[in-house]
Order: sequence, then C-alpha cells, then structure tokens
Amino acid sequence: MQAWVEMFSVMNTALPIFFIIILGIILISVGRGILRYVLNSKQPLLTVQTVIVGKRTEVSHRHNTETSVSQSDSKYYITFEVESGDRLEFPVSGYEYGQCAEGDRGKLSFQGNRYLGFERLAKSSLNIDEGFRDYRRNY
Repeated sequence: MQAWVEMFSVMNTALPIFFIIILGIILISVGRGILRYVLNSKQPLLTVQTVIVGKRTEVSHRHNTETSVSQSDSKYYITFEVESGDRLEFPVSGYEYGQCAEGDRGKLSFQGNRYLGFERLAKSSLNIDEGFRDYRRNY
C-alpha cells in the first residue's frame, strides 16, 4: 500500500513540473515570434533594384501508416541580388514563385526579414518575336 502512496506523491510533484515546462516552451515560442515581428516593424521599408539569381523549393512529406494517407507541404524561396552584390532570400507564395524566373530584374520591397513584394521591370526593348516559339499544331 505504501508503494501506491509514494507513486501518487511523485505524480503530485512531477505533473506540475511537466506542465510548467510545457507552458514555458509555449511562452518562449510566442515571445520570440512577437519579438521578431516588433524588430521587423522597426526596420525601414526598403525598395531596391534587384535581379533574381535563384529559386528553390523545400518539400516535406508525411505518411500516416494507420490511415495510409500521405501529405506533402512545399515552401518556396527566391534569392535576390541587390546592386551592392549582397544576396537576400525570402519565402514567397507558390503563385509568386511561379510568376518569377531567374534573371528577372525589378524592384524588391522588404522590411527587415519580411518580404513585401517584387515588381518586375518590363522588357520594352525585347522584340515580340525574339525567342518566341509557336507550339500550336497546324491542322
């Protein structure tokens, strides 16, 4: 009988400690997110001339063996090079990733580590037929 009493005594001290540790981890994560937001908000809004020098994706897969369901998530990143030669990489949406190509020139807007957008410059000097291939079939 004394073993049961000792086990409940250990649980009465271990459970609150475990709860405090989990709560601390959650509070630290939330605090870091708020701090990152505040620091980015204090940075100046910059718009600079850039060229896209790289694109990459990060794909993660999960498979639930009990339900035989597979899931995958994709994250998209674009690397910009500014006039000074510095490179900046930002996560972007899948739509924006698809609209950009390496070599595109334009204006990058960002604030700290926060990506705000990319405005592509029009290629007005490019001849409309230059480099165009007609893939339509002749019927």
